[in-house]
Amino acid sequence: MKTTRRTLLTAGFAAPFIAREGFAQGDWPKGPVRWIVAFAAGGAADTVARNVAVRASEIIGQQVIIDNRTGGNAVVAANAVLQSPRDGQTFLIDAANQITNPLLIKDLPFDYVQTWVPVSQLSSFPQVVAVKHDFPAKTIQEYIAAAKAKPGTISYGTPPAAGMGHMAGEELQRRAQIKLIHAPYRGGADAARDIGAGAIDSVIITTSSIRPPVAAGRARVLAVTSLKRSSTYPEAPTLAESGYPGFDLNDWNGLFAATGTPPALIDRMQAVVAEAIKDPKVKERLDPSGAELIASTPAEFKTWLDGQRRLLSGLIQEAGIKLQ
Repeated sequence: MKTTRRTLLTAGFAAPFIAREGFAQGDWPKGPVRWIVAFAAGGAADTVARNVAVRASEIIGQQVIIDNRTGGNAVVAANAVLQSPRDGQTFLIDAANQITNPLLIKDLPFDYVQTWVPVSQLSSFPQVVAVKHDFPAKTIQEYIAAAKAKPGTISYGTPPAAGMGHMAGEELQRRAQIKLIHAPYRGGADAARDIGAGAIDSVIITTSSIRPPVAAGRARVLAVTSLKRSSTYPEAPTLAESGYPGFDLNDWNGLFAATGTPPALIDRMQAVVAEAIKDPKVKERLDPSGAELIASTPAEFKTWLDGQRRLLSGLIQEAGIKLQ
């Protein structure tokens, strides 16, 4: 059924009042809610968190405060949440560290699976396999053929070591039976700068990070790592449809609560997130970032995380991935 602009506008005005009535009942929230973000301000996770938080604040009638706590491969932020009361007022926004930290870091101060309760995946950021402008391959099949013809000679950059770009690169090598040279970068902008300068053959970075060199004609997108084609580069095939069924490895972020937080409050927070993400204004603001908004339920998020743990655990062990 086609939704009219008038309907959307009416829904946009009505939603805050309907939601406030629903979430004003009971004694939650008792005051401002904190989302402690494990990443720096201005990054992908922070951008999603801030935009969703604006709408979430309207829904619950209390401010959702974004608190960036970087360091320790996201452990600093996690500890900050764990030191707070388990009263549904403080949550963690984390990403693949929830899965990879236990596999890569010794002597962690807590067990990720036992300590954290998934609330909702917020967003996913599809990644691309892109090459410098004068690289001879014009398709992902030609890229793989070139790698097979000269094993260990084609470089690919990702941000950072053991990040989701690195994981996607290792999975592509495993499934295509090729050997590439990995070059870790601090961030996607750094990798994009180098491929734009022709200093590296290829990259696996997010759709938003690759935009500048592609727009300048200095890089070409060959494929995307998501299960569905990206709205940013719809002409680029997925790896899943290019001979590697089920290939789906992207950057992502999600909301977590510390174990011991009342389940009813976790469910309420998830409902707030789902309502916020439905708002067309939130989607509009986040479109330039390449974020695909999700708002899964706690059960859906847990099932997805369990699958990712199985995949990445085997991949890290087989590829011998280590933090650098």
